[in-house]
Amino acid sequence: MFEPCVLGVDPGVATVGVAAVALQDRKPVLVWADTLRTSPDMADEARLRVIHEGVRAAIAAHHPTSLALERVAWNVNKVSAMAVARATGVILLAASQAGIPVEEYGPLEVKMAITGQGNAEKAQVRDALARFHGLTEVPSQPDAADAVAVALCHLTRSRLRTAERAAGAR
Repeated sequence: MFEPCVLGVDPGVATVGVAAVALQDRKPVLVWADTLRTSPDMADEARLRVIHEGVRAAIAAHHPTSLALERVAWNVNKVSAMAVARATGVILLAASQAGIPVEEYGPLEVKMAITGQGNAEKAQVRDALARFHGLTEVPSQPDAADAVAVALCHLTRSRLRTAERAAGAR
């Protein structure tokens, strides 16, 4: 009925946050989180390969039933948004190759799901993951913590979708 494990991804080019969050006894548990890093000295295609391989390795190691991805914010900086869009493409490819579905969530949607505030700061999101949602060992690295938040947002949203479908079937 509920998804047992989701891989959350906070896309980027220099750093990509990746986290596996599972449900155990209907409670979220942080299984693993890390940050993939690429050097600005690398060619763009090499950086994208590192991201793709890192996400594929995380999928192989943690066997998620879906991948939750933070949507690119186009309104901030169009040049960096284009680079992040390319990284998002190789992340989507890794999920497709593994046969797992992908859901995308906007930054405000993630913050609302985790803190109840769409304008929450990164530190507030990290604090809410531990205090309100009971996740232990949330990484201090911002991109990895954001990936945990994206995964938890998805688990929360998938629970709501499942409940709505069940209510509609009556």
